Amino acid sequence: MALENNTHRSYSIIPCFIFVELVIMAGTVLLAYYFECTDTFQVHVQGFFCQDGNLMKPYPGTEDESFISPLVLYCVLAATPTAIIFIGEVATYFIKSTRENLIVQEKMILTGECCYLNPLIRRIIRFIGVFAFGLFATDIFVNAGQVVTGNLTPYFLTVCKPNYTGTECLAHHQFISNGNICTGDPEVIEKARRSFPSKHAALSIYSALYATMYITSTIKTKSSRLAKPVLCLGTLCSAFLTGLNRVSEYRNHCVDVIGGFILGTAVALFLGLCVVHNFKGTHGAPSKPKAEDTRGMPLMAFPRVESPLETLSAQNHSSSMTEVT
Repeated sequence: MALENNTHRSYSIIPCFIFVELVIMAGTVLLAYYFECTDTFQVHVQGFFCQDGNLMKPYPGTEDESFISPLVLYCVLAATPTAIIFIGEVATYFIKSTRENLIVQEKMILTGECCYLNPLIRRIIRFIGVFAFGLFATDIFVNAGQVVTGNLTPYFLTVCKPNYTGTECLAHHQFISNGNICTGDPEVIEKARRSFPSKHAALSIYSALYATMYITSTIKTKSSRLAKPVLCLGTLCSAFLTGLNRVSEYRNHCVDVIGGFILGTAVALFLGLCVVHNFKGTHGAPSKPKAEDTRGMPLMAFPRVESPLETLSAQNHSSSMTEVT
């Protein structure tokens, strides 16, 4: 009987997962691949001034030479929230004090006549799947912004190497929109045109904020009051330092990092609040008993103090009754 109360039959969850959610996820990954690894989308050629001091910073080298290389960044961004969610869900499911609430929120799904979907498996797939989708979606938004704006990096003129003795650069206030004036490496120049928003900042703050929202909403620690704040602030601080590193290495402007932070924060908040509903179960928390109707009741009640006249009257009445008997 208890199993029937905690079981919900659904014949559409598996087909919906295979033919809808996996197709959307595959399309998102494919679009991110085209943005990242192909030249399908051409970067907008933005003009510049030859004497612009904001674009004359020294060339910091390739991305692999950065203090936070893309390989390290992507591995940490993908592994940290995944590990936190997996460990948190397993601990929540096997700890007796939190398992009962989890079972109330997440009923076991019966997909056919014999196949059951455990709440633990469903929550892990849901939270990690939404996180992975948001990671690729953030990457797509960043690449789209960089392609559309074509904002120049702080070291653009260093790698562009325009002819400063030419007629176009001799005039100090002449705006140059001709992309052919650059004489440097075309591949490096194209990467120098993709500055806004900062990809490192957007992906790092998205990953950190998603993990922070999961920790604050799911993990309950009554014995320690500082464990959750330290873990949450540590992840957010790492994302903030990643953005500062981009500015200190002259790879992005401050406005690029701020734009990346805003974009990553918006995606994380949307997915955390509107898609996974602050990491709560699909059936919600158990309903509370209906409160009594307090309409018509006084706002404040004072204790009744017996009047001396009433006491004296009661004593006289008792004496008279005794005399009669």
